[in-house]
Amino acid sequence: MSQVAINADTSTAFLDVRDLTVHFKTDDGLVRAVDGLSFKLERGRTLGIVGESGSGKSVTSLAVLGLHQGRGSAKVGGQIWLDGQELVSSSREEVRRLRGQKMSMIFQDPLSAMHPFYSVGAQIVEAYRVHHDVPKHVARGRAIEMLDRVGIPQPDRRIDDYPHQFSGGMRQRAMIAMSLICNPDLLIADEPTTALDVTVQAQILDLIRDLQTEFGSAVIIITHDLGVVAELADDILVMYGGKAVEYGSAHTVFRNPEHPYTWGLLGSMPRLDREVRDRLQPIKGTPPSLINLPSGCSFHPRCAYAGTGGIPCRTEVPELIGVLQGHGVACHMPPEKRRNAFTEDIAPHL
Repeated sequence: MSQVAINADTSTAFLDVRDLTVHFKTDDGLVRAVDGLSFKLERGRTLGIVGESGSGKSVTSLAVLGLHQGRGSAKVGGQIWLDGQELVSSSREEVRRLRGQKMSMIFQDPLSAMHPFYSVGAQIVEAYRVHHDVPKHVARGRAIEMLDRVGIPQPDRRIDDYPHQFSGGMRQRAMIAMSLICNPDLLIADEPTTALDVTVQAQILDLIRDLQTEFGSAVIIITHDLGVVAELADDILVMYGGKAVEYGSAHTVFRNPEHPYTWGLLGSMPRLDREVRDRLQPIKGTPPSLINLPSGCSFHPRCAYAGTGGIPCRTEVPELIGVLQGHGVACHMPPEKRRNAFTEDIAPHL
């Protein structure tokens, strides 16, 4: 079988990431944070990137935004095409002009992402005026409008408050307002509901969905929480050790997952839609060091099926191969064996 063509045709994909690598030089060695990642995303669709901490999710998002440029320890390779423009080879100034206007990001911790010395409104106004030559009062009116759109009460008064005066949920809403102030075509949300209570999480997810519908943006949701991607994502990219190990539509990945790591993620997720029959099954072992990745398939030290039947898990790196239309998996196990293992060993416990 041929290597899977992830998502849409190259000529039409709004975001097209090709063989992306992000490596960091450290005193301990070379950190291969992202190592040959490819994916595509269309306008109006949502891609969920999932995996444990250290799998390369956030590093990928920062690379798309060009935030590794200028960092002496970071070396970025491959190609990132955004609406026909290649970003890796573009100058820092060109990428900076795109950042905020054509692509934007909701950071994981809005308290540290927002400057404590300036009011929330001042920071949103600045984000707008960087890309629009308008007077301050016009930008302030736009900021008040966006704060109202994201559900912050009394926005004309709260605009002058500082980040520490907002609750966690309100700070996240303000961060979303800042990210969307220029109507970007691509929105990246990095763990947008971390540290929020479940009620606020649901509100934030509903807000992102509603705003995407309104603006027609392409959205990337980066999270370790499969419940979040089940709520929002059209497609799911599973990362492990800096690589993609499975890709497919949300329905396919949740109903017919093919990679043992994806099985582990699903098995460790609480379910509220059915009777609890077994304890949650955590994935054995720990994520690999990105300085010293295991040989072959980087998941093999934690995989119950590694090496069975003579498959070369410990010696050969598997490629992301198409098993069905739009569904790819990087695993040496033959497809029939994977499906039997899932049906007999995994599905009864999910």
